[in-house]
Amino acid sequence: MSDLLQRVTALARAAKVASRAVALSSTTTRDQALRAAAQALRAAEPAILAANAQDLAAAQAKGLTAAMTDRLRLDHGRLEAIAVACEDVAKLTDPVGEVTEAWDRPNGLKIIRRRVPIGLVAIIFESRPNVTVDAAALCLKSGNACILRGGSEALHTNLALAQAFTAGLAAAGLPTEAVTLLPFTDREAVPALGSLRGIVDIIVPRGGPGLIEAVVNSAKVPVIKHDAGICHVYVHTAADLAMAEAIIVNAKCQRPSACNAAETLLVDAAVAASFLPIVGRAMATQQTEIRGCPRTCALIPTANPATEADFRTEHLALVLNVKVVTSLAEAVTHIETCGSHHSDAIITADETVARSFLAQIDSACVYWNASTRFTDGGEFGFGAEVGISTDRLHARGPMGIRELTTWKFEVVGTGQIRG
Repeated sequence: MSDLLQRVTALARAAKVASRAVALSSTTTRDQALRAAAQALRAAEPAILAANAQDLAAAQAKGLTAAMTDRLRLDHGRLEAIAVACEDVAKLTDPVGEVTEAWDRPNGLKIIRRRVPIGLVAIIFESRPNVTVDAAALCLKSGNACILRGGSEALHTNLALAQAFTAGLAAAGLPTEAVTLLPFTDREAVPALGSLRGIVDIIVPRGGPGLIEAVVNSAKVPVIKHDAGICHVYVHTAADLAMAEAIIVNAKCQRPSACNAAETLLVDAAVAASFLPIVGRAMATQQTEIRGCPRTCALIPTANPATEADFRTEHLALVLNVKVVTSLAEAVTHIETCGSHHSDAIITADETVARSFLAQIDSACVYWNASTRFTDGGEFGFGAEVGISTDRLHARGPMGIRELTTWKFEVVGTGQIRG
């Protein structure tokens, strides 16, 4: 066994032991820990911001992009938001122990399906240091322990955040190993975590395609992931065009690097002549490149021709694919063929058409007259999120505390035996 694997295994084993203590703890104790963690984060602000300044200086020396540097940066306001998120998670209803179903069998057996924690959750992420606390808070509230591996660009910040959070665990009498941040960022730590079958119960990768592919290809434990965020907005012939303009500007431009940002706009041919010039002007104002089909390029002279690959690409930048379609059926076919089953929206005043779209689009989140940017744990009322899943088993869409539980069956009898 390599030295790195030994170190990861030792940390994971300790976290696994801690997961039992967390699973058996009371809601009151876990909520107390979350509130104490929030206070510890506030008290540690000078140390956390100093660590963040160290990471920022290294990022600038490495030539990281402005967008990457902004994701990394913390200040008083951002740190306060992280602390408030802990307190918000503490206010959520505890899912642990919830009875989801109960029934009696003809032989007198009583069967109960009850929510229980998953156990030890490994979360591998990049860039955003707030994920350290969001993941820790959600795992703790749902009765789990977590082992975290962040990106090298935020190592000092993540270590400072984790140290503050574990002070909250200690204040509530919970083992500090319940939130374990790997103190190294070696690439080999990813397959090492994924190899720990029987210790790690599930892995959630949160990052770019390269990270997700590396986790999926190496893991021997279950993985919950999202493959890409190729999100669509379809403007139907019955759309309110002013609403459609506002939604597409928000969905594309408000935060183009987010996985829930729109990558493709589909416009019904019946409104293309009136709507696409509006889109062209709006995107020009937002310094956003349009890559369009031939009809789009004819109506927006500044558009560049789109390739087939463009419609299958998560740009994560100020680039918008635009295609004119002749019907709802063509829009659905395009989304199902080129999309990633993440988040897709229709803009229309026709409820029948909207209901048909919502039924036919097989994505984690489907929208009617709203921006895809709402696919987010905080926006869904989950307090935060561990990630967004495009998988179909166990969890789908933003993952909050309920998605961090599984269930077990309690079977109560009076001496029944099977004949």
